[in-house]
Amino acid sequence: MHHELEVVADPDAVAGTAAAFVARPARACVRARGRFTFAVSGGHTPWAVFARLAHEDLPWEQTAVFRVDERVAPDGDPDRNLTHLRESLGTAPAEVIVMPVNDAGLDAAAAAYGGSLPERFDLVHLGLGPDGHTASRVPRDPVLEVPDRPAALTAPYMGHQRMTLTRPAPARAQQVLWFITGACNREPLSRLVAGDRSIPAARVEAAASLVLADAAAAGRGPARAGARPPAGP
Repeated sequence: MHHELEVVADPDAVAGTAAAFVARPARACVRARGRFTFAVSGGHTPWAVFARLAHEDLPWEQTAVFRVDERVAPDGDPDRNLTHLRESLGTAPAEVIVMPVNDAGLDAAAAAYGGSLPERFDLVHLGLGPDGHTASRVPRDPVLEVPDRPAALTAPYMGHQRMTLTRPAPARAQQVLWFITGACNREPLSRLVAGDRSIPAARVEAAASLVLADAAAAGRGPARAGARPPAGP
């Protein structure tokens, strides 16, 4: 798929640009249909984005925040993405649909979470790792080949098994928004934009994709590459 690429100065600029971008479809979708569906991955940049958005006049009560991936760990554990998301949201009254990673039967829990997903997402946020992984889907993990379940379990990775949305889930998205920062992600970013499907991230498909990268990840100064990015769904 084609990726629009926007390069800004640093992670703080990525967070600010991302917050402004997310706010547009949030307002537009609630005006049009009464609900905004947003799936979000973990990481410092998305937590910074939510911390900024939490102070904005957004239609939070009509916003449903789904999880893209989550570590199997107890509630409140600092390794849980949910812990940091809740801290970033503060008192913003968004509906957060929690991945049931503490259920006894994790395969059944993943199936139930997949069944709770909307027909389409208005926006899906993804990140990128130095090995080209996204959404906890790392190279050679069997979860990469799941064709028919929108949520499944990964193999253990860096000390945790995870629950994740599989490839069919982002394909429901009107828009994918990537946050990519740091020189360690320079090579996988170039491979993602080039469509190198040997990395998991490049196998993501959606109606549209905007990559927000900082100068360190892009290997150049702030600039906009390609056509003007969409204003949101």
